Amino acid sequence: MLKRTDETGLTTGAAPIRAPMLATLMIASALSPLAINIFIPSVTSIAGDFDVPPSTIGLGLSLYLAATAAIQLLAGPLSDRYGRRPVMIAGSVLFLVGTLLCIFAASATMFLVGRIIQAASATGIALSRAIVRDVFDRARSASMIGYVTMGFAVAPMLGPAIGGHMDGAFGWRSVFWLLLVLGVLTLGLLVFDLSETNRDKGKPVFAQAASYGILARSPAFWRYVGVSALTSAVFFSFLGGGPIIAGHVLGMTPAGYGMWFMLCAFGYIVGNFVAGRYSQRFGVKPMMVAGSLLSFSAPLLTLGLFVAGLVTPATLFAPMLIVGIGNGLALPSSTAGGVSVRPEAAGAAAGLLGAFQIGAGAACSTIAAHLAERSDGPVAVALLMAACGFLGLLCAVTARREAAHAP
Repeated sequence: MLKRTDETGLTTGAAPIRAPMLATLMIASALSPLAINIFIPSVTSIAGDFDVPPSTIGLGLSLYLAATAAIQLLAGPLSDRYGRRPVMIAGSVLFLVGTLLCIFAASATMFLVGRIIQAASATGIALSRAIVRDVFDRARSASMIGYVTMGFAVAPMLGPAIGGHMDGAFGWRSVFWLLLVLGVLTLGLLVFDLSETNRDKGKPVFAQAASYGILARSPAFWRYVGVSALTSAVFFSFLGGGPIIAGHVLGMTPAGYGMWFMLCAFGYIVGNFVAGRYSQRFGVKPMMVAGSLLSFSAPLLTLGLFVAGLVTPATLFAPMLIVGIGNGLALPSSTAGGVSVRPEAAGAAAGLLGAFQIGAGAACSTIAAHLAERSDGPVAVALLMAACGFLGLLCAVTARREAAHAP
């Protein structure tokens, strides 16, 4: 049975999302992405303290990403069964436990265990989107998800700069003290400001997990997954290969890299603002197509410039402003469409979307890092980014327009 909506776009009978709640969801969805790479500048310091190779501490990133993908798959069905609020609160509590293990770690093993447990905060990524879809219809949810997911993209862009300054001033453990404070703040907001939005909870977990089978057989759902994962992969490919190109080819300093990298963050903010302002007016598919087109055309421009031998900070970073805008348009719309395919399984859909988005990003960032070390590294990385953008655009174009306007 379809949900009725009033003239504001709110689902009838559901508690309205108040502005403070939107802020809570933004913070909750940003905590896990911030923790993904805020410690990267401290890898050498941490390895020195524990007397292990830096590659061992580097596992703190790959293990975190793997755990994040797995947790999002579990969080969806659990939230459909028990409710969004308790699952998000439990995830925040586990994040604090993992952060404390990292702070007081006496060995690399304890540190890595703490990193894995920290990934429980990934419940905020998937379930903040499901909460929005619980309350708003498809057109309005695309707009609101644009605001909520802003933190998801901006946080990992700012994380390395924050972590590097914290490590230099106070040591690497101060980075995790900062995460602990932010985790406590997030938990407090969830406890006092987050209301339950799942009106259909109560089915057995195994029955909810069966929703994955239903979603897996839906071509429409996989097109939304494709847009979300592949347009994100354009950014993650740059995240993996960009620092190597900037350092080894262009000789840029970490500070210089951080300043140029802000262009991508600014672009995403602009794209999210436009999505939040106009998604309800134009619909899900037009916003997805526009965002995917930008996310493809920008690395295509980069590829052409690199092939012509124009490898400079401007040709490397300026197109990322366009990529950021494209991601800001496409991701909220594709997420809103994906969690609307089966509204009664919005939690499972959000978890599956998030898992593929993180998984594709992790894979492409690793591939890009290896490609960047080649003699033709800049061209190879730009080619990977363009390929991901093209496939994402293909998924967006082939999505059915009528599905984008379904309630």
